[in-house]
Amino acid sequence: VQLQASGGGLVQAGGSLRLSCVASGLIFDDYAIAWFRQAPGKEREGISGISIVDGSRYYVDSVKGRFTISSDNAKNTVYLQMNSLKPQDTAVYYCAAGVQATMKSKKFRADYWGQGTLVTVSS
Repeated sequence: VQLQASGGGLVQAGGSLRLSCVASGLIFDDYAIAWFRQAPGKEREGISGISIVDGSRYYVDSVKGRFTISSDNAKNTVYLQMNSLKPQDTAVYYCAAGVQATMKSKKFRADYWGQGTLVTVSS
C-alpha cells in the first residue's frame, strides 16, 4: 500500500493550496482517508477525514469553513482544498488510510501513512 501526498508549498496568509493524496495497493472503496498535520514542536493532529464508503466527512474545528475534503474515487485520490490559510496552518501534512465505513463517529484509526508534504503560510 502506498499513499502519495503532494501539493504543499509556500503561500501567503489568506491564500489557498490543494493537497492531493493518491492511494495505491488497496481497495479504495473500503477505506476512510484522513489528513493530519504536525507543526514544529507540536503533536500531530487529525484535521479532516472522508469515508469513501459512505461519504461522511470530518473537520476539526480550527479548519471548518476553510478546508474542504473531497475524493475522486476513479483516481483513488483524496483532496484537501485549503482556503484562507493562516500562519498557524504551517505544518507538515500527512494523509492516512484506515479501513472503516464512516467518519460520523469522528474517530479514525490509521492503517497506512503517506509521507508528508510541507505547507508554509507566511504572514
